[in-house]
Amino acid sequence: MRFVLRLVRIVFTLLRFGIDELALSGFRQRRIRALAGVLTLGRRFSLPRGVRLRMALEHLGPIFIKFGQVLSTRRDLLPLDVADELAKLQDRVPPFPADQARAIIEAELRRPLDTVFAQFDDVPVASASVAQVHFATLLDGREVAVKVLRPGMLAVIDDDLAILHMLARWVERISADGRRLRPREVVSEFDIYLHDELDLVREAANAAQLRRNMADLPLILVPEMHWDLCTRNVCVMERMKGMPVSQVGRLREAGVDIKKLARDGVTIFFTQVFRDGFFHADMHPGNIQVSVDPATFGRYIALDFGIIGTLTDADKEYLAQNFIAFFRRDYKRVAELHVESGWVPPSTRIDALEGAIRAVCEPQFDRPLKEISLGQVLMRLFQTSRRFNVEIQPQLVLLQKTLLNVEGLGRQLDPDLDLWTTAKPFLERWMDEQVGPRALWRRLKDEAPHYAKLLPELPRLLHDALARRASPAPSDDATLLAELLREQRRTNRLLGGLTWGLLGFLVGAVVARLVLLTHFG
Repeated sequence: MRFVLRLVRIVFTLLRFGIDELALSGFRQRRIRALAGVLTLGRRFSLPRGVRLRMALEHLGPIFIKFGQVLSTRRDLLPLDVADELAKLQDRVPPFPADQARAIIEAELRRPLDTVFAQFDDVPVASASVAQVHFATLLDGREVAVKVLRPGMLAVIDDDLAILHMLARWVERISADGRRLRPREVVSEFDIYLHDELDLVREAANAAQLRRNMADLPLILVPEMHWDLCTRNVCVMERMKGMPVSQVGRLREAGVDIKKLARDGVTIFFTQVFRDGFFHADMHPGNIQVSVDPATFGRYIALDFGIIGTLTDADKEYLAQNFIAFFRRDYKRVAELHVESGWVPPSTRIDALEGAIRAVCEPQFDRPLKEISLGQVLMRLFQTSRRFNVEIQPQLVLLQKTLLNVEGLGRQLDPDLDLWTTAKPFLERWMDEQVGPRALWRRLKDEAPHYAKLLPELPRLLHDALARRASPAPSDDATLLAELLREQRRTNRLLGGLTWGLLGFLVGAVVARLVLLTHFG
């Protein structure tokens, strides 16, 4: 019953704010426009379309708010008035009362508020879809930010996810394209990430890991967690002082190099993805600030670590090879990688897929970011993927979403930023480190503990193996000697093979290094 009521509420909310009229008015067909006129008969909407869409998403809850947050960064796909209004969803969602926040904090920490904080600001500094943040001061004088989870979130999210799971099943049943997009797996991934975001201890752990990873990269700051004050519903962290990255005018007046800031954002993203395989996956402008502290001036400040993406070594290598092939306009290699990874059936003709990818991507190269129509590229790539039965990989959904956020952020900071040109040297250096001598040395060091344990046992294991093969059945001395000689020759061949194999590996590493130097200069 709760599920049905939630579905009815969604439909009612969309009709109440005229979202049906907004959706249907974009079609040019007379029949559809006539249908829009019939559906809106008797309804009048005085508020602008962007305000209506924002209010509808706010009324529908966290999942829909997050959808609006992602849309707000895509100014190439949305009218400016709609994008500006949706940007308010990033940190200006209506807050819940301060009394509720205080009660939650005291219940979670199991002590009165004044025994923890010398000062607590009742007015939240930010109010987002899942939680809101209050500034406070600890008893020892340290300034902190207190994040409090919204009450009653779990039930609402479970209802919305149940609806999404149902819609995904329907799409798979009625549409071949839907099955190829694997909507049930995508929704399941979204389910996991949303529930992870409702656990603030997990978020604090994510922040701690990201802080360690970024310690040697002087481009970004991550707040320190106060672990003794972190629970599932409350998280207390170091207060960061900065300006929202979306306020480009104020940043420029403060002396921040905006073009460098845009390039640094790309570097941070590719470092997290390809070096660490652990990246901030909710990088909309509401979660990113720029430091104005003289000691760290101009650095990014990352906030809100509820959604973190991870990649395996195989994922990283595959993605890096794809990116580099795109940079070199080697569309044949891109097509081969799609077949090797299983994204398309093995029977796919490489030359046909290569030609289709070239037709989509070639017109977009050598243009500044502001001239690239990402919407058109995505549409044509979708048509191409449908033709070749390309399967969407659920484990990369977060990466795709984050890349769109990074590109949207780069567009706001520097419309002339070329995302790919900025990223190309980084990826080529990363690939060099993966196949060169440094990679060999790193792998040997990683495997050293295993080898250290195995090597002392090797003579005994070899002796036992020879003894078992040489002594089972009694025989005359000549037969026994011949058997021992055969085992000795077999052992010599094994050791010789191992020696030549190691030498071949080292020579191959040197050759690979020379090839890379030849290609990359």
